[in-house]
Amino acid sequence: MKPHVHNNLKVPARILPAIEMLYVASQYADQANANRWEFAVELEYLAKMDLTRNDYRWLVRQGLVEHKREVTLEGDDGREFRATGDLTFPDGTCFVLTERGISLAQKVCQSAVAENNNPTSTTIRSVDDSNGEANGKHISSTNEHSQNSNPCLPTWDADRRLLRINGTIVKRFKWTASNQEAILATFEEDGWPARIDDPLSPQPEQCPKRRLSDTIKCLNRKQQNKLIHFRGDGTGEAVTWELVERDGAG
Repeated sequence: MKPHVHNNLKVPARILPAIEMLYVASQYADQANANRWEFAVELEYLAKMDLTRNDYRWLVRQGLVEHKREVTLEGDDGREFRATGDLTFPDGTCFVLTERGISLAQKVCQSAVAENNNPTSTTIRSVDDSNGEANGKHISSTNEHSQNSNPCLPTWDADRRLLRINGTIVKRFKWTASNQEAILATFEEDGWPARIDDPLSPQPEQCPKRRLSDTIKCLNRKQQNKLIHFRGDGTGEAVTWELVERDGAG
């Protein structure tokens, strides 16, 4: 596993899995329209990744995480936290990513996607976000690699007409959109490579390049969460995709 460089900040490789775990938690919070602290990650889980106390201190000083001690009592609704010293981590300490940490995590995901599309490179280890449990029926009938091994790859649920990434809905189709769905289905079947050839069947009196271009524009419109951007490859005969940073991140 290689270190990751973001805005001139070199992130030690051993910390990347912990950042990915914290990112999954932040995505759960967003999906549930909840306060980020409701999905704060306990110190004990990060400790299992062999992080040291100095690793925690480094994350805090770099502005990547916030931490508080959980003081929730049995029977309480929700979770309660109390601030501690900025570099002390007593039992019960929990962590969340800051906006800067989320921006970094998105870059890590983008690197993971790029390396996943390059079989000769070393893929950054991903953290299981339990999508397998939530979407077990769908995973068993579709491409397992794209849904299980890398939570940073999109998933297309043809039955529900939902495009997601890491559990967050990107686009929901209320009505049939045959051309858009054909492109998403091809990406899903192929495991979300960086590029696919135009999968649309030829139609009389329709320019295939214009039709593909129009379909790509439609894919980018009306996204519930603008996390994926589709493009043509310049030839008019293929489609590419990339992750989009959240507004205000960084």
